[in-house]
Amino acid sequence: MKNFKANGLPLLIGSLPMDSHEEAAKLVLDHTPDIPLWVQLPIHKDDEIGKNLLDTSKPEFDEEFLAFFEEYLSITESGADIGTSLFALSGSRAKGFFEFLKQVDEKGSSFIALKGQVTGPITFGTAVKDENDKDIFYNDQLKDAAIKKLALNARWQAGEFSKRGVVPIIFIDEPALAGFGTSAYITITKEDVIQSIEEIIREIHAENGLAGVHVCANTEWDMLLGSHIDIISFDAYSFFDRFILYPEMIKTYLEQGKLLAWGIVPTSKPEVIAAQTTQGLAQMLHDQMNELSDKTGIDKATILAQAFITPSCGTGSLDLASAKTVLKLTKEVSATFRQI
Repeated sequence: MKNFKANGLPLLIGSLPMDSHEEAAKLVLDHTPDIPLWVQLPIHKDDEIGKNLLDTSKPEFDEEFLAFFEEYLSITESGADIGTSLFALSGSRAKGFFEFLKQVDEKGSSFIALKGQVTGPITFGTAVKDENDKDIFYNDQLKDAAIKKLALNARWQAGEFSKRGVVPIIFIDEPALAGFGTSAYITITKEDVIQSIEEIIREIHAENGLAGVHVCANTEWDMLLGSHIDIISFDAYSFFDRFILYPEMIKTYLEQGKLLAWGIVPTSKPEVIAAQTTQGLAQMLHDQMNELSDKTGIDKATILAQAFITPSCGTGSLDLASAKTVLKLTKEVSATFRQI
């Protein structure tokens, strides 16, 4: 997959403020026809992370926990069919995924890739709590199970995309990493982060997929630049000055043929979005890529070949008009940039 080139194509981050999976998939296919993604609709409860409570005190827990690991081992060690396992997304929990595949199959177009996503292990593990209101990330057994669940969810999605003869791109969405190093996550180490994410990356790679990670805002980028991740998605609009603090690591990362997803279209506030122009954002992106080229010695043509153009984050919390503006700007900035 090291030969995959992004070539400045538009790519979206996975949420929209809509209540129709059918209309959401159409909107995505209209704006990113080369590499569409299935989006989650936060309005739908079935699109949330899931139950935020894991009760380990219930009588049947131990039996269910054992069955979970037996099924995991049957897939990873014995080659059992992941498609009929509890790790396959269901129609009731992931309506958007199946509607997306339906429209992809109906279009019959030659897509370059298809994009999916899973919640990142740090975000998931610090959002779900046990019956004592403790984050499951701090319980080694529960953390291990959560990571394995996310990893095989990602692998299953990649497999479904592979069946359609395209490159699978699966993003690990880690908004919690924006808080890494703060008092809220003081006991989580870089090793915890990397080990957790690497396990998911391995399962995506097992299906010949590209593994991406998306972090809202800023984080300690050296963690990810030194990992086996294939695509790093960052908020170029607001935090390029923080990202560029690692020029040598970025150079090594790009020299490995890896990709950057430049979140140049802001998604923070409707008034900020409304103030943007396609030319203005394209110029900002040019300036940033020139700076990266100057600091790393990598020519700009190579940087563009290994760049996606994206929104800075998902649009699920915006009003629909602002979200549509973000999609339109992303498509237009990509088109403008590739013409120059």
